[in-house]
Amino acid sequence: MPQIKLSNYYIKNTVKLALNEDLYPSGDITSNLVKNTKSIKVRLISNQKAIVAGLDFAKQTFKLIDSKIKFNIKRKEGSSVKKNELIAIIEGKAENILIGERVALNFLSHISGIATKTNNFVNLVNKKCKICCTRKTIPTLRVIQKYAVKLGGGINHRFNLSDEFLIKDNHIASSDIKTLVSLAIKNKKGRKITVEVDNLKQLNQIIGLKFNTILFDNMNIKTLKAGVKIAKKYYETEASGNIDLKSVKKIAATGVDRISIGGITHSAPAVDFKLEI
Repeated sequence: MPQIKLSNYYIKNTVKLALNEDLYPSGDITSNLVKNTKSIKVRLISNQKAIVAGLDFAKQTFKLIDSKIKFNIKRKEGSSVKKNELIAIIEGKAENILIGERVALNFLSHISGIATKTNNFVNLVNKKCKICCTRKTIPTLRVIQKYAVKLGGGINHRFNLSDEFLIKDNHIASSDIKTLVSLAIKNKKGRKITVEVDNLKQLNQIIGLKFNTILFDNMNIKTLKAGVKIAKKYYETEASGNIDLKSVKKIAATGVDRISIGGITHSAPAVDFKLEI
């Protein structure tokens, strides 16, 4: 899978779109009431314990509005912060800072939310078991969300449909599992192959074929443990399906190599940050 990289070009253009969404067509008609000759110093503070992420997006927000605004970062990207901890100090003209406030906080809240939720899962499993994201992401924001997963200590699954063969239940229902795996092997051209199985019967049909990963979907602990025991000699093993913070530790204890969790991207609560004048 291609490595997730956030270039300055990508960050700048993503922030431009966000500002356009917030300011079209007449700008910030409320902040325009504030005299822009006044210079202020604002403190960016976390209202909760979290992994802070997305600082470059926040910084770029203010830079695009007013290049003279100073954004002094006090906590490193990807670091753990406590409630009421100072994240950054922003200095500049009052109106321009107020214009960018919500866009900057939205980026920080969302990206930090994913990093924080990912980290909560990572802290519950042993070091041999990796927490992995999926393609259950907001359309057009996948790069950002997968970046956040990495900051939280997780790993990335395939980025898109071209990166890896992932033979899932509906593919199998539309054909035959052994035929599909054989075709994937024939056409892999250097790509990895992952095969999802719902039961041990499906696993036994393909065991020994040359592919990379077995994905055990929605299995109970007993069946998953048995499946991992059979498959681990041949393949990397993965578990998925309605996994939460209560169940992840038991699933990791089965010996599975990685656990994929859609919820770390599609259902991560936003982290609460504030700008304090």
